[in-house]
Amino acid sequence: MDNEFHRSYIKIRTFLGINAETIHKELTTALGSNAPSYATVARWAKHFHEGRENINDDSQFGRPISKLTDVNIELVRQVINNDPHSTYNDIIAKTALSRGTIERIIHDYLKMRKVKSCWVPHQLNDEQKQN
Repeated sequence: MDNEFHRSYIKIRTFLGINAETIHKELTTALGSNAPSYATVARWAKHFHEGRENINDDSQFGRPISKLTDVNIELVRQVINNDPHSTYNDIIAKTALSRGTIERIIHDYLKMRKVKSCWVPHQLNDEQKQN
């Protein structure tokens, strides 16, 4: 069952005057481990009791979950290409990305590592090793 189904059930039972504890017990009896938690049932019952009509989640605001975008990957690549001796702190200052995001971009996407304080690709051919 999906969340909207749970909320619909909670909404109808709340309008019928059933309390959150009873609604949660009914959902747990019917759905077992797939039932929403009591806190979730109580929160939605409160919303519906206060007059909320919509069963959909509210839009989520705030910081995006991931900063691993093509634009940011290219930005980190340019910073390293412009100054191969850049430190993590230099890259953080120039990109405003977190250290964890920068580490993931450098190691997982750009496939680079630091050698003698210079960023180089993980695998070099013989010609690249000479330079």
